[in-house]
Amino acid sequence: MSYKAKILDEKAIQRATTRIAHEIIEKNKGIENIVIVGIKTRGVPFAKRIVEKIEEIEGQKVNWGSLDITLYRDDLTKVSDNPIVNSNNIECNINGKVVVLVDDVLYTGRTVRAAMDAIMDVGRPNSIQLAILIDRGHRELPIRADFVGKNVPTSNEEIVKVQFEEIDGTNIVLIEETSH
Repeated sequence: MSYKAKILDEKAIQRATTRIAHEIIEKNKGIENIVIVGIKTRGVPFAKRIVEKIEEIEGQKVNWGSLDITLYRDDLTKVSDNPIVNSNNIECNINGKVVVLVDDVLYTGRTVRAAMDAIMDVGRPNSIQLAILIDRGHRELPIRADFVGKNVPTSNEEIVKVQFEEIDGTNIVLIEETSH
C-alpha cells in the first residue's frame, strides 16, 4: 500500500500537540483536576507528549495513564476470536476528576465509546473530554472531540495512518488508499 498524501510531518505533529496542551489547560482553568488517559495503542504516545508539554508549560506533574479497550469494543468478534487483554495503567483516583481521553484518529466513534465504558469501570469522573490528533469524519455515534489537531475529510476507502517514533520509528501522518 502506498501513501496518497502526507497530512502532518514531525513539526506539524509537534505544533498540534502544543496547541492541544494549551487548549486543555485553558478549558480546564489549569491542570489541578485533570487526568490524561491515552487509548492504546497510538493514543498512549500521543497522551505522553501532551502530558510532557503541559508539564513544561505549567511546571508541575500531570496525572496520566493508559487504557486498553479491547474487551469493550462492540466489534470484538471482528478483531479476533481470542482477544488479548492488556492491563489498564491508571494509577490515580479518577473520581470527581476531568478525564481527558487521548487517541490518534477519530473515525466512527466506536473506539471512544468503548473507552468511555472502560473509564466508567475504573471510576466516576466529573466529566470526560476527548483529544484527537486527526478527526477524519464518518461518525456512526454522536461523539465529538473537544481538542483536535487537524480535521481531515476522507473517504471510507482511505486509511489515515499515524506513525509515532515510539512505536513506528518515525513521526508522520499519511492517507493511504485501501486496496480493494
